[in-house]
Amino acid sequence: MIEDFFARVEGRWPAGRAEATPATDDRDVAVLWYDALREQGIEGIVCKRGSVGYPSGQRRRLKVRHADTVDALVLGFTGPRLRPHHLVLAVGDEGGPARMSARLEPVLATRVSEALSGTVVVGERTAGGEPYTRVETDLVVEVLAGSGRHGTLTAIRIW
Repeated sequence: MIEDFFARVEGRWPAGRAEATPATDDRDVAVLWYDALREQGIEGIVCKRGSVGYPSGQRRRLKVRHADTVDALVLGFTGPRLRPHHLVLAVGDEGGPARMSARLEPVLATRVSEALSGTVVVGERTAGGEPYTRVETDLVVEVLAGSGRHGTLTAIRIW
């Protein structure tokens, strides 16, 4: 069935944007995958009810990761809007200072650029002494939170 789907969309689907993913309803198998596949670069597993799809804008699943991640609101960016270098983020409900992300990977920078294309520029600001372009957006990114007092925030995906 899945092979039929991929045959139908071949050439019409962006390369690297869809791939078959293993699934199981056996908890023991899921735990085995979580433990055993880490060495292959698998960052974790997603748990959800089998009857629930992936409705847009809704999170009806639980991500279990080997690394701690948090959601962060995008406040702005450095570099050009068409290829942002870093994001300026508000992490959690802390209400703390704006924090700069690590440099964005090229693919993520392109996706962020697309997501920010229609946003309104509020002005220029500084975060940690670095100038950035402040935008009005509700864009949320998932970040790996580094350790230490000034832990690095690495954006890994946009929501």
